This record gives sequence, C-alpha cells and structure tokens, in this order.
Amino acid sequence: MAEVADGRAEEVERRTNVTRLGEGVDASGRLGDDAIERVVGVLADYREAIDRHGAERIVAVATSAVRDAENGPEFSELLEERYGIQARTIPGEEEARLTFLGSTAGRPEDDETLVIDIGGGSTEYVIGRPGADPDFHVSTRMGSVRHTERHLHDDPPTGEQLDELRASAREIVEADVPAELREQVAQGIAVAGTATSLAAIDQELDPYDPERVHGYVLNAEACERVLEMLAALPVAERREVTGLHPDRALTIVAGVAILIESMAAFGLERMEVSEADILHGAALDAAG
Repeated sequence: MAEVADGRAEEVERRTNVTRLGEGVDASGRLGDDAIERVVGVLADYREAIDRHGAERIVAVATSAVRDAENGPEFSELLEERYGIQARTIPGEEEARLTFLGSTAGRPEDDETLVIDIGGGSTEYVIGRPGADPDFHVSTRMGSVRHTERHLHDDPPTGEQLDELRASAREIVEADVPAELREQVAQGIAVAGTATSLAAIDQELDPYDPERVHGYVLNAEACERVLEMLAALPVAERREVTGLHPDRALTIVAGVAILIESMAAFGLERMEVSEADILHGAALDAAG
C-alpha cells in the first residue's frame, strides 16, 4: 500500500511473498495448480490488508508467468471472482517502463542509467535517464525460476551446470541488448528479489532491513563470492543463509548468476540496489 503525491509513492505497508507462480511454465506452458494455490493463499491476506487500510484504488499487474501461460486469462478471472482484484497482464515493454519509472522516480537527471529487473520468468533491461521515458527496453525470456529449471538439475548444482547457465545468460544479454547501447551505460540499478537478497546476504542482515538494502552498492567481486558460497550448498542449507528468505533458496543461484553476467555484459563493476521497483511505478502511473 502506498500514498501517492507530488510524483512520489510513499509506502504505507509493504509485503513480499515468494510464490513461484512461474514454476513449470517454461516446460508445460501452463500455470500449475500448486502455484496458483500459493498465490491465492497470499492474496487472501492481501485482501484483508487492503480492506483494513481502506485503499481507494487497487492496482494489480501480472507479468511473465501469466503472459506465457495458456491458462493465464483463467487465472486472472479467478482473482477477480474471488477477491475483486482486476489483475492486468502487461506486456514486457510495459513492465520495463513501470520498473524504470518506479526505480528512478525522484532521482536527478543523470548519466545514462541501466535498470535490471530479474524476475522468475523474465529479466528486463531498461536504459534511459531518470525523469524521462526510457530510450531502450527489452524483456528477455530469462529468469531465476526459468533458468533454474533449464540448467540446474542437481542439488547442489554441478560446476558444469552453473557454467552452462552463465554462458546462456551472457549470450541472451549480448543478443538482446545492442553493444553500442551497453557501452553507453554509466551506472546501474538492480531491483527485485535477487538484488535485494544479495544486498541482505552481503551485509548478513537478520532481520531484513529495507533501509540498509535500499541504496546498497554491490560490487562484482562480492557477487562472485556470494554465488560461489550459495552454489556449493544444497537447497536445505541455503535456507539457513543469513539474509536470504528461505523461499528464495531454490532459485537464488540462477538469479545471482544472471545478475553477474548482466553486469559483465554492460561493463559495470558495481550496481546500486533499489527497493523501489515496478510496484512504485505502477502506483505512480495509476495516479497519473
């Protein structure tokens, strides 16, 4: 929940639940029953909070998992019938625009900026200057859930599997973002769960502290160190890592590898982590 005024979205209450809605979509083309039930369970709590705060407007967006699933429209209908929530399935380009708007709102116009949003089924790369519409955006079919299912078949994954995942990620970035644009980027902002988890792990935060995560700078060396540590642990032990939400343990290795290869492809040695993301962008956009 947020109050929107003067071009800024001030959080009233923020909740993050990892539901892995995209689990299995890459292979089956459908949202799975278990994944749908996980989302439904979370939204029951969200609906209660919405009513308690007396929210004047509800904005809900569905991204890659619902876009790619043949039963995506049925899922959206279920949410409206059960909770009165009209979830709008947005294309990758709109997802990128809203993410850029949310993560750069209030920043001074500066150098050409990259915003990376690593999701479960897709990763968005958005390039532009704060305060303006982005100059370039692309939504790739690469994400922490999708690439875990494609490449990491052992627990913990083998070195060969991780190398294949990293090579795939690098190939996708270089194919989907022209080299001349990558060379123009002067700074980077990373949003969403992979980046915020990395910031929390690197600082060994317990409990999670969004004020210490927002604005935290990750350097390439720290990312590599954390990836090596996480990839060596089976999922059960990853759940115990300080700073990592247990529900992200299954997919965090793929997410960190994607971030590292993205930084390398853009020639960035550091990335700033932002708690402001597509949620803030959607709120600002809805308020006009």
